[in-house]
Amino acid sequence: MFTAFCFMFFSFTLLLSLFSVVIFVLRLNLGCKCETCHAYLTSSWTEEFDNLCDWFTHLLEKSATGTIHIHVLGNTITANPENVEHILKTRFENYPKGKPFAAILGDLLGKGIFNVDGDSWKFQRKMASLELGSISIRRHGFDIVSSEIQSRLLPLLSSVSGKQQVLDLQDVFRRFSFDNICKFSFGLDPGCLELSLPVSEFAEAFDLASRLSAQRGLASSPLIWKLKRLLNLGTEKQLKQAIKLVNELAQKMINQRREKGFSDRNDLLSRFMGTINDDKYLRDIVVSFLLAGRDTVASGLTSFFWLLSQHPEVESAIREELQRVMRSSDGRQQIASFDQMRDMHYLHAALCESLRLFPPIQFDSKFALEDDILPDCTFVRQGTRVTYHPYAMGRMDRVWGPDCLEYKPGRWLKDGRYVPENPFKYPVFQAGQRVCLGKEMALVEMKCVVLAIISRFNIRVPNPKQTPRFAPGLTANVRGGLPVLVQEKAIVS
Repeated sequence: MFTAFCFMFFSFTLLLSLFSVVIFVLRLNLGCKCETCHAYLTSSWTEEFDNLCDWFTHLLEKSATGTIHIHVLGNTITANPENVEHILKTRFENYPKGKPFAAILGDLLGKGIFNVDGDSWKFQRKMASLELGSISIRRHGFDIVSSEIQSRLLPLLSSVSGKQQVLDLQDVFRRFSFDNICKFSFGLDPGCLELSLPVSEFAEAFDLASRLSAQRGLASSPLIWKLKRLLNLGTEKQLKQAIKLVNELAQKMINQRREKGFSDRNDLLSRFMGTINDDKYLRDIVVSFLLAGRDTVASGLTSFFWLLSQHPEVESAIREELQRVMRSSDGRQQIASFDQMRDMHYLHAALCESLRLFPPIQFDSKFALEDDILPDCTFVRQGTRVTYHPYAMGRMDRVWGPDCLEYKPGRWLKDGRYVPENPFKYPVFQAGQRVCLGKEMALVEMKCVVLAIISRFNIRVPNPKQTPRFAPGLTANVRGGLPVLVQEKAIVS
């Protein structure tokens, strides 16, 4: 009986494997033969471009409408602000995340806010809006960031200052962000940014789960990763093991809260436990915030300091603004207050300009519920994946003008004051009903880090002209990190 079962099982899996291969071959040879699809399937685009996002930018720039369609992926990609507004606002209900996206990230995010639509999304959105909008939770987040800067980030930079010791600043920011978001989400301190730079089993598992989940979306057919998951093979086996570790830690934290009480704690898990009793649902919600707050801030800071190394005049302008607002001659102040940061218009402009060129989330996809026509007259068939591309939009002449590739914080200023842009032209934090709830907190965290570092240190990138190459993932992480040299500033007497 057992032998017969094994024979049937392996026969089924073999047939499924052959079917997947046939689908792939059909796509490769007998399907679309257009130049774009051939370049994607054969990866011949890598002969001219280091990054997939740069190739997409090239294709979108050549398109008369700023919209293209990758037939083999069933994906319509746009860099047209009018289309973005149509997708995120005008026809919002017609463009949900969709079941294909939910399947890709479902094992990691479950039914968390970034992986659901409809009533579940509305419930979590309302709950998160109330929590993240409260003064107490913002103060709690600010205190966590301030403490991590003073007790870990600055001592670490001081320890390598002047030693000609190369430090991977991207790794530092990822550790910094992970410590902060774990404290904020779970009330857990993984200690990733301690001076010894310890290996965190949880951080590694979370990183691996995020990266492998993202790789599912790059497969030429979802049957490939689904078959590997069924057979528990390769990357899907690794993903399963990583998610198991994340789940075990999340459940451990939930159990501890239930045992010790949570009414007097400020972390998100404790606050959500007041209204949600389902442990799996709690886990999904908090892990979603963990994903959102970890790599996005680290990615934004990494790109900012890479740009700053090529533009010393921007660094000088930020220091001058800091001294003016803080009324100090040497710039070695305590961390600026919320009110003081609101007066730093140039700093805000410099960060927005960096995020324009290097958005942490380079693209975002939805799926059309019904047939539709975009404002640029592109027809969208029901079930089509529709992607708007902030990375490409930041590099389009027709969107930002002929100087779009230049890093110019001044484009955000009028008479010395910051002037916001149309969010559908600048969808770095999404826009419309799904606009990022953590936008202000993320910007405040980035400002705290930038001010703390440049007021005390000179950060230099040995090879600043080298173009960043991005690793596949849910956020834009640079291959090989960002090697820097750190030199503590002389105190002005």
